[in-house]
Formats: sequence, C-alpha cells, structure tokens
Amino acid sequence: MSTTASPTLRQVIGLPTDLPRLSDATLVLIDYQNTYRTGVMALPAADRALAAGARLLERARAAGTRVIHVVNDGGPDTPYDVRAEVGAISPQVVPRDGEPVVVKTFPNAFHQTDLQQVLTGLEAGPDLILAGFMTHMCVTFTAQGAFNLGYRPTVVADACATRPLSGPDGALLSADTLHDAALTTIGDLFGVVVPTAEVLPV
Repeated sequence: MSTTASPTLRQVIGLPTDLPRLSDATLVLIDYQNTYRTGVMALPAADRALAAGARLLERARAAGTRVIHVVNDGGPDTPYDVRAEVGAISPQVVPRDGEPVVVKTFPNAFHQTDLQQVLTGLEAGPDLILAGFMTHMCVTFTAQGAFNLGYRPTVVADACATRPLSGPDGALLSADTLHDAALTTIGDLFGVVVPTAEVLPV
C-alpha cells in the first residue's frame, strides 16, 4: 500500500496553483441559505462556515472585490423556497445594494442561469473565489462548471460545509470526511483550495 500521495491532475498537466488577489477576483457565495441551519437540511458545521463566510465577505468588500450571491430555488413548500424565510440568505452574509443575486435550480450555478452573463456585466476576470453550501454538491459542481468555462476557481475551505451521508457500503461518512473528500476532488483538477480567506492576498 502506498504511503505517499499521488500528484494532482493539476500538477500532471501543469495548471497554475498561484493564489488570486482578492481585489482582482470575483467572490461567489453559494447557497448560504437558512435551510442549512435548521430542519432536515441542517449541516453540523453550518454556523462555523457561515462565520468564516462572513469574514471572507467582509475582507472582500474592503478590498473592492466584486461580489455575487447565489441561491437555490426548489419551489414553494420545499426547504429551498426563496420566497420563504427558510430559503432566504442568512443574515450574516446578506447582500448589499448592488451585489447581484443569481437564482439556480441545479448544483452547478452556471447551468441554466445568468451567472456567466452577470460576470461579464461586472467585467470580471478569470479568477473566482467560491464558498458556501454544500461542499460536496453545489460548491464542487460550481467549481467544475467554472473550470469548464475557462475560469480559475479558488475555494475557501473553512467557509464551506456539508452533511453526513451513507456511503456505497452503507457505512456512515461523517460531514468532515465528505467535506474533505469534496475539497480534494476540487483541488485535484478544478481549482485551488485554501484553508481560510486570510491566506488570500489583497
């Protein structure tokens, strides 16, 4: 059994690993909705990740970073009803005037949304900083979608969270295990993963 990690696909094909400057990037906050703090979709680390997301947002705003908020709309009477309090963006990261809100219905925030058009309208460059819920689902697939479109996503690990699920053999995968596995998938090819916002240069 190997005791050393394999090289990432990014390393194998020579993709860059340098960090974007906050002031040059666009921050995309994904699904920081109340549904992840209570009820059937509550995440064990939601409040901790939200606090990290709020610090990231504060730092980004101070740097003049473009900010886009993304929400998932599951429709009326669902945990993702954006017309109800359960689907609203949590108050720690509520949008300011002028910060666009993109509504999606698929895990990839680029799929059948106007996110790419919003980025174009903001004259955004290729560097995107991603954070939000859930790590293994909408964060991962938005990072993949961004990568497929030629953007350079960077994911802030402590500003993301997910939930425990059963694995293929029925064994429980803890939220932390699934979170780490998702970030590892992103870091293998789709983007760069940083532990906290504080490591990003301004």
